[in-house]
Amino acid sequence: MNKTVFALALALAFGGTAAVQAQHAPATPAHSMYASQMNWFGGGTYSGAPALNVTAALVEAGGGASHFDFATALVSMLGQDTVNAEVAKLTKQYGKTATDNFIAGMTFAVNDGLKRATEAGVKLPAAPADLKGAKLASTLVTAGTTTDGTWWSGYLFDKALSHDIHVQVMQDIDAKFGHGADENTHKILNQAMYDVAQALKVKGVKLASLH
Repeated sequence: MNKTVFALALALAFGGTAAVQAQHAPATPAHSMYASQMNWFGGGTYSGAPALNVTAALVEAGGGASHFDFATALVSMLGQDTVNAEVAKLTKQYGKTATDNFIAGMTFAVNDGLKRATEAGVKLPAAPADLKGAKLASTLVTAGTTTDGTWWSGYLFDKALSHDIHVQVMQDIDAKFGHGADENTHKILNQAMYDVAQALKVKGVKLASLH
């Protein structure tokens, strides 16, 4: 295991406690976040039915609802070599701390989203048996791509459970880690999933302006 992957494992093991401790941005009223047609960190909102089968497949890929780990999900979808290469690329682009915090932030976001979904009475179905590996990664690319062809993390999060739950999770991240950590997670996921789209040769996917 190389040093970068080992560092990611440590960050995940401690539940993201090393997340970016950025200064809080001015508070955004909750009602305006729920009502807005644009997601907080860019891209349009999605208000249709959530793609719970895709969410269930992602959770299963990451070790299940009780043990979800985003790094595990990435390896399950893309393979260790591809993940190592992407982590190295992101580390060069954003720095080790931001990249480590992105991975830990995604683990926290999914686990917190599952908690909020349970509170809202949302129950995930069984993960489709055939939705795994590269097919799941490609499905996530499609799910996060808006009508103009741009991949936005916020759009994927809206589809995963709902826009309202996405907003709740953002508020939880801001309260626990700071607004900068929240933006970092959205920003690097935009880049990472664009990279995945290129690796899978998904045509027409554009890189979000926040990256």
